[in-house]
Amino acid sequence: MVRMSRAATSTTVSERVGRQLVELACRAPSVDNTQPWRWRLRPDGMDLYADHQRQPPGVDPAGRGVVISCGAALHHVQVAARAMGWASDVRRLPDAAAPALLAEVRLSPEAPPRSAAGELAALRDRHTDRRRFTSWPVPDERLAVLTAAARAHGVGAVALSDSGERFRLELLVARAQQLQARAEAGAATDDGRDIEGSDGLVVLYAEDDSPEAWLRAGEGLSALWLDAVRSGLSVVPLSHVLEVEETRAGLRDSVLGGLAVPLVLVRVGWQAISRSQLVPTSRRPLAQVLLP
Repeated sequence: MVRMSRAATSTTVSERVGRQLVELACRAPSVDNTQPWRWRLRPDGMDLYADHQRQPPGVDPAGRGVVISCGAALHHVQVAARAMGWASDVRRLPDAAAPALLAEVRLSPEAPPRSAAGELAALRDRHTDRRRFTSWPVPDERLAVLTAAARAHGVGAVALSDSGERFRLELLVARAQQLQARAEAGAATDDGRDIEGSDGLVVLYAEDDSPEAWLRAGEGLSALWLDAVRSGLSVVPLSHVLEVEETRAGLRDSVLGGLAVPLVLVRVGWQAISRSQLVPTSRRPLAQVLLP
């Protein structure tokens, strides 16, 4: 996103525009669809806060998923702003004394891009469709475009194409499902594979396991996902393997060579053209999201 000096603009953003932007931002993906964010409108933009009261118990003890989710919303708001004729100047984690304040977004007018209509459509059309993909493989060059979209936002991204890496990952995904099933239902289950040979697999990672890395991973996830939507692809997060410490460590060591911290894992594929449309997941009302 284009950045401008805060001193260079004193533009006032109307409440109506601010609410429209936040509404589009809140269409971002989130851990267990918790939508764990709050926003405060400012005369020149908005501030983003983590809502840890919506943190999934037992699944996200460190709050990593909450911040990644907020990062996706942060990218969504920048995309929406650009499409509506606003440049974004973002300060991430601006106040060490207020860790829930994840970002300050300040806006200034700029001409919208020619792609504005498509970007707004992607924000509105993005959703999680967990139905089985078709057997059509995703070309390597297409996966390269998606990983580049994520990397542009300060997070590492790699597509897993090596058969050995994919096999080790399948074992880790199955192990995570078993461990979570035992914890939640008292018995292990293995009722289907999450990964098929034609699926594209992408890992987002960072050099450290910090809130800033989590936030940027969410921005990278959003960028990858919206790019996929615009090209007709479907994205599904594989969160189980990252929610279980044992398998998360296994992903770090056996797939990433112990050199990086895995933060997001997704599979990418083509949905059948004739598939029925899913009912959109409900979003939190703005009254519950906006802070006074």
